[in-house]
Amino acid sequence: MKKKNNILAITPIKHIESLVKNLKKKSNLKIIEDPTEKELLSIISDYNIIFTNPNKSKIFFGKKILNHAKNLKIICTASTGTTHIDKIELKKRKIKLISITKEYQILKKISSTSELAITLTLSAIRKIKNADLDVIKNNNWDYEKFIANQFASINIGVIGLGRLGKIYANFAYNLGFKVFFYDPFVTKFDNKKFTKLASIKELANLSDVISLHIHADKKNINIINKSKIRYFKKNLILINTSRGEIVNDQDIIAFLKKNKNAYYCTDVLNNESKGVVSNKLVKYAKNNNNILITPHIGGMTNQAQNLAYNHAAYLLKNN
Repeated sequence: MKKKNNILAITPIKHIESLVKNLKKKSNLKIIEDPTEKELLSIISDYNIIFTNPNKSKIFFGKKILNHAKNLKIICTASTGTTHIDKIELKKRKIKLISITKEYQILKKISSTSELAITLTLSAIRKIKNADLDVIKNNNWDYEKFIANQFASINIGVIGLGRLGKIYANFAYNLGFKVFFYDPFVTKFDNKKFTKLASIKELANLSDVISLHIHADKKNINIINKSKIRYFKKNLILINTSRGEIVNDQDIIAFLKKNKNAYYCTDVLNNESKGVVSNKLVKYAKNNNNILITPHIGGMTNQAQNLAYNHAAYLLKNN
């Protein structure tokens, strides 16, 4: 008789009953939601499969963790992003990585991250966070600081017109914004709703809002740095629901300090597994009002979780 797999789930999944049921089929499932690195190191050798997600996780699967994972055969992450995993180390140890990165039939049903990106865009344009704080904290009832612009007067630039970028661009267009995009991988384009631009520089010169929809691969790490930022308008709104690693923290903070009417809305941070205590952006946000940070909630809707997590479990089952 085939021995059961020992699966350790280190992300909250108890609320997805169908997922728990699926993982328990023909396996021994243990759920420890959001363990510390120390907790994981003490037990990981008992498991041959890890089920994870980068949201709300203190764990980076690098050499330190994997040195203790003597029996680990598979890491299954219910995410498109894999920045929480050292894939080179996995390959060395012949540990298989399962993700939903290329599961396009499932991913096309998930619009949650793009929905958050447009929500952040509208919130920033109408200065919702700052208006609310001014009323609640300062007891002010004064609209003058929060006069904004109508959507039709605003240019939105999209970097990356893949699945999520296209959904976001359509949202923006349907709300009345003028939409431009930069994506070197889009060669054939006949969509009259959006205008294709040849470079990030050109896009930055035109855009009042820039929304990022790209993967954190080697070419895109720190792609938004001072060499690109110098072309930003002084009151630019930058939206990041992709990965923290694609924006250089030090450079964007320098831009925000110099341009108090600029705004950065981000749902992601650099090295999220290390927490927020020492994060430069979080420190800056404590004393400045031109930044908004949400805790990687982009894909965290009931519908998206059900689709992504259960499909990851399906891939695991059929591996």
